[in-house]
Amino acid sequence: MSNHETIHILILDDQEVYRNGLGIFISKIQGIQTHLASKPSEAYEIIKNQYFDIAIVDIDLPQESGIEVMKKIKKLNSNTEVIIISGHSDIETVVECLRQGAFDYFKKPFDMVAIKNAIEKTKKFIEIKDKLSSAKERIKNLENIVQGQQSNLLYGSSQEISRVKDLIINVAHSNDTAVFISGETGTGKELVAKQIHALSNRNMQVLSIYNCSAIPEHLFESEFFGYSKGAFTDAKNEKKGWFEIADKGTLFLDEIGDMPMFLQSKLLRILEEKKVYRIGAVKAIDIDVRVISATNKNISNLIREGKFREDLYYRLNTFEIALPPLKNRKEDIAELSYLFLKEFAAKLNKNIHHIDETAIAQLLSLQYPGNVRQLKNFIERAVILCKGDTIKKEHLINNLFDFSTNQTTPAPPDENSLDLTANEIQLIVRALKQTDNNKTNAAKLLNITLQSLIRRMQKYKL
Repeated sequence: MSNHETIHILILDDQEVYRNGLGIFISKIQGIQTHLASKPSEAYEIIKNQYFDIAIVDIDLPQESGIEVMKKIKKLNSNTEVIIISGHSDIETVVECLRQGAFDYFKKPFDMVAIKNAIEKTKKFIEIKDKLSSAKERIKNLENIVQGQQSNLLYGSSQEISRVKDLIINVAHSNDTAVFISGETGTGKELVAKQIHALSNRNMQVLSIYNCSAIPEHLFESEFFGYSKGAFTDAKNEKKGWFEIADKGTLFLDEIGDMPMFLQSKLLRILEEKKVYRIGAVKAIDIDVRVISATNKNISNLIREGKFREDLYYRLNTFEIALPPLKNRKEDIAELSYLFLKEFAAKLNKNIHHIDETAIAQLLSLQYPGNVRQLKNFIERAVILCKGDTIKKEHLINNLFDFSTNQTTPAPPDENSLDLTANEIQLIVRALKQTDNNKTNAAKLLNITLQSLIRRMQKYKL
């Protein structure tokens, strides 16, 4: 439905007496707003700027038939229900209208009460469809929760990770509290957001996850707020923004430190008013969303540099969870390694169950600038290389990185090496290191687009 209060009905009839009579009668029904058109071209112009729940269409129209109009309306929005009216009622026409998707059919002159009953019946049908769609979404979310419960757990028994688990449990049941997750790249910030949502009373609603650094700046506003149909040249249909999609659920804004300054004030307004305006719309949409945000950057530095609003930070950071780097919780490395071993052995259909002591010692000696994500990548590679039932030290050797505990910066590309992949990975790692993991700046150093950098990072699992 167009919204929770008003049903919008389009009346398309070239006969003024029927068009105006229907409009006056229907507009008196509570919760209904009517829009009138005398010909198809006029109706299409109206549809460009307004979603309709119901369209009442005369079959005998100038320019084109009512059946063709119904097809176009359905193509523009399949959820619009169409009631056909006609001056004749031959059975072939009635059958064809219903076959093409008409909800009901009336012959002129018709009883206004019958039209009113048809509208009420259509309204109930729309409500049932909405409820069914909502129920399907809830079932899907529940299945995701059940299926992903194991993967959404934080593993480890160290004091540092136990503290994080306690914080998650404490804040999860406070459904409206804004949570700010800080920590280095690869420490599991998204995992924490998923677990907070799964343990909250919002867990039957959607969890929407968006990476603020992955959206081009010129598209940010339309993605963030959505837009109305016709708001700009390419706005052929209406589009929901992030907050609308996450309504009643949880919105996770990853890498919030990369959000453009011009949007930060608008985000602050949304958080304060709990309303969002689509681009091109004049009416605000009420939203009920729990916001979880995360960054791997030092927000205090960004505030001092004028790159992040201090008032927005305090609005987002009602409750902070700081994730420890893996090098500070090395007692969890063996447990995590076996967890990843089980996962990848199953995926790759390999009969591997053990990691020998020298391999564990090797894993414990590393500094892990990529944190848990880097450990996971090491284990995946080891499973691929392992031919027996036990992962050994040689399966962990990766010539793209120096594993020594004193080496934190990858060696420069070998001038004599023609291994494109190896050199490309090292250049990406160096660029990220030099820019403190700022993908936008790293992409500039590498002279590629941000989207290209993100694709390469995903490809090489960096």
